Amino acid sequence: MPLVIEVYKKIIDAGAFPRISLSNEELTEYFYRKASPELLEYISPIDKFIMENINGLVRIIAPSHTKPLTGVEPERISKVAAAARALSDIMMKRDALGTLRWTVTAYPTNAMAQEAGFSPLEWREFVFRSVKLFSEDPILEWKKQAAVQDKVASFLNKIKEIRVLGEDTDIYLKFDGRIWISDDGKNNMPGGEVFSAPLEDSVEGKVTFNYPAIWRGVEVQGVRLVFKRGEVVEASAQKGEEFLKKMISIDDGARRLGEFAFGMNYDITKFTREILFDEKIGGTIHMALGSAYLQTGGKNASSIHWDMIKDMRSGKIYADGDLIYENGRFIKDII
Repeated sequence: MPLVIEVYKKIIDAGAFPRISLSNEELTEYFYRKASPELLEYISPIDKFIMENINGLVRIIAPSHTKPLTGVEPERISKVAAAARALSDIMMKRDALGTLRWTVTAYPTNAMAQEAGFSPLEWREFVFRSVKLFSEDPILEWKKQAAVQDKVASFLNKIKEIRVLGEDTDIYLKFDGRIWISDDGKNNMPGGEVFSAPLEDSVEGKVTFNYPAIWRGVEVQGVRLVFKRGEVVEASAQKGEEFLKKMISIDDGARRLGEFAFGMNYDITKFTREILFDEKIGGTIHMALGSAYLQTGGKNASSIHWDMIKDMRSGKIYADGDLIYENGRFIKDII
């Protein structure tokens, strides 16, 4: 609430018209456990109208409990995800057209600190550092971050294919004609990634993600995927394999990659179980099963967009046959 109040004041002072929508984990849990099948699949015309007509969206993540869906049947979770696609499609289309401005950030709560393995004070310092608030001039630091990422995006926009080599990983993806985009803090705060969408039928090989893959608080560990002609043909996990297989069977697009990205925020050094931070960890890559961001040129559509993270601080990445990335960093010729 402290951050909600300050943002609300800024919106009023700017002459804009705010509308607040609040929820919490107890409401979320009750809905997923008790809602009728019809309600699980229901999309309110009010919510649809809002998503179609708002000019800006500020989302603040501030959980008091990080696993409200523990024990909820995967089928119920997948039903809600499938229904919510109607709203997410509207948002993604408006984002691509430039008619909806949005940003998402996190307020440091004790629940998030506990989930990440931090004390409350350590967690606040971690969050503040990740958004560069400890710098004398945070805006200048974000401009520097943007300049580096712009160089990377510019380079990647000229390449056609990427090969990733790492622990139990040898995967090949094509990006010819796709657009690489820099997330430098304008949409996500913290920012710190460069991303695109591979050609839908191009992904070949295997990849193992050494960080847990988390969807709505449900944790799947040791995810291993095998792709052929762009589609997952084998999926396994050390923990949560049943949930993984149900989620990637939710629709045809859930078995294909909608995103491939480089994490480039080197102020984020530890996995926290909050994707807003984890997908930006300097020295990592992540791949998302499901929907692609339209502005990348990606065409994959799905009810899910599930980011999975791999540490590349002992791996290599090649572009069009040339080494471009090693031990968690782009080589100097690129940046």
